[in-house]
Amino acid sequence: MNTSLLSRAKQQLLFVGHPRIAAPSRSNRFRFQGQTGKSVLLLAALFVLSLLPSAARAQQPDEVVRTDVALVQLNIGVVDARGRAVTSLSRSDFAVYEDGMKQPILNFEPTDTPFSLVLLLDTSGSTVNFRQQLKQAAGRFLDALGPEDRVAVIQFNAKVKNLSGFTMDRRKSAYAIQLAEGAGETHLYEALSQSLRELDKEGKRRKAIVVLTDGLDTSMRNADRTSASRAQTDAEAVAAIDPKQSAALNSVLTTADREGVTIYPLALPSGDPKHLPLPDPVITGIYSAARARLQNLADRTGGRLNEIQRLDQMARLYVEVAANLRTLYTVGYQPHSGRARDGKWHEIRVEVTQPELIARTKPGYFAR
Repeated sequence: MNTSLLSRAKQQLLFVGHPRIAAPSRSNRFRFQGQTGKSVLLLAALFVLSLLPSAARAQQPDEVVRTDVALVQLNIGVVDARGRAVTSLSRSDFAVYEDGMKQPILNFEPTDTPFSLVLLLDTSGSTVNFRQQLKQAAGRFLDALGPEDRVAVIQFNAKVKNLSGFTMDRRKSAYAIQLAEGAGETHLYEALSQSLRELDKEGKRRKAIVVLTDGLDTSMRNADRTSASRAQTDAEAVAAIDPKQSAALNSVLTTADREGVTIYPLALPSGDPKHLPLPDPVITGIYSAARARLQNLADRTGGRLNEIQRLDQMARLYVEVAANLRTLYTVGYQPHSGRARDGKWHEIRVEVTQPELIARTKPGYFAR
């Protein structure tokens, strides 16, 4: 097939077929004649295109095939019987099961593969009195990361603010931490959503969020107060609130599942329901629900909730999180059944070929 003829035929098809593009003509006198000629050429072009062999058609851009079946990405930690991290395994050492069916592993990344991390800092009113300790501890976290890990720093109170974008320059990240200021409300789940949006721009890199907070999101706190308002005892208040039924929480979990993001909450002692200065049933219910949601964030994404009992523990726990990140493998698979997002819970199990080793990852996900 003459490619120049095919090109001219496609150009005529564009001029005649598009309602807002007029074919050029020298004068009105020949307009009708020109349109008639174009119509004939259009029919001829369509006939010629229908006769093209598959090799000629293959010169056109590939057709985009879209599917709702997403790649499931797991960050997996492996320890021996004494709890020591094992970091020397390969793809063949892992077996992944979804709903009891073994899945083919499509992607594998060893423990030394870099992460993209969001360092998320609670700068609401509840952290004002120890803000300097918070900044120093976050700085220790930067020091403990791998050299190729990329870090973004985001703060949140009544507003969510990006203090620095993703970078491997630790000086920029450290400077951003020193800029963290503010007071007022706690918009935790809005901040988590923004962190996930930022991580989505990081492509196929491994991803995690490390968030320091008391967990007391302002809007959820108000809703929980309404739910527990009639409670007479602590037990009644705790039972009146279902922490897992929060739309904001479940939105974060769904997005984290899709992006393969692991979340590590560092829970401040000011949000501990076991150590309230002036406890009453409603307050106990609110604080218990907030802490349960932090636990759920960690469990569902394969992270770990680190409860800070004393403020002088912050730096050590930050360093432990950084060390834990460097022990994680990442495995990706596409559900064997090829099913689309069905809204159902799908259980995940990971096994290691060496029976004395224990693998830990998220327990499953809702396919939304």
